[in-house]
Amino acid sequence: MLRSPWQRRALLAAPGLLLAGFGVVHPGQLDAASASWWAALHVVLLPVFPLLAVAQWSLLTSAPPWLRWPGRLAAFGFAAFYGGLDAVAGIAAGTVVHAQHGATPVVGAVFAAGDRLGYVGSACFLVASVLIVVAAALRVGWRAAPGAVVLLLASVSFVDSHIFWPRGVFTMAGVAVGMFLLAPAEEPVRDR
Repeated sequence: MLRSPWQRRALLAAPGLLLAGFGVVHPGQLDAASASWWAALHVVLLPVFPLLAVAQWSLLTSAPPWLRWPGRLAAFGFAAFYGGLDAVAGIAAGTVVHAQHGATPVVGAVFAAGDRLGYVGSACFLVASVLIVVAAALRVGWRAAPGAVVLLLASVSFVDSHIFWPRGVFTMAGVAVGMFLLAPAEEPVRDR
């Protein structure tokens, strides 16, 4: 069990910060020179992206059931579909470009399939974030506003930014900050 609320907040922010860091070293485009690193990086990212869903799941702990369960279902949808994006447009596309020594029409088809998965996954992430914000607002009112604004802006940006530098990196940093700021809304209310 976490010893302090600060540890919990840091743990909730950690996946976004990790992904922002990986975004700094993510190749800007896939070509023969970047293909090997592209594929390897997405193997590393496979277990990291679902940690965002774990953070969302955790932020929904004290939400009323009518928000908690749809939010957790959306977080699960994010983990499943965004993981598919990484497997297809990350690992598979990088492997194909590396094996063919450059991009071919096959890579376009692979990216199209991955993009569809990514849009579904990022839409699920946005839905879960909206439900987190609603739950936080119901629990603590206007005190949730700073974290809510940051998390919602970052979640909207995530729909088409992935973690690419620079926008995707700032998007993931925004996710981390938003979750950090919203974590107190999920902590037990203490009597005075």
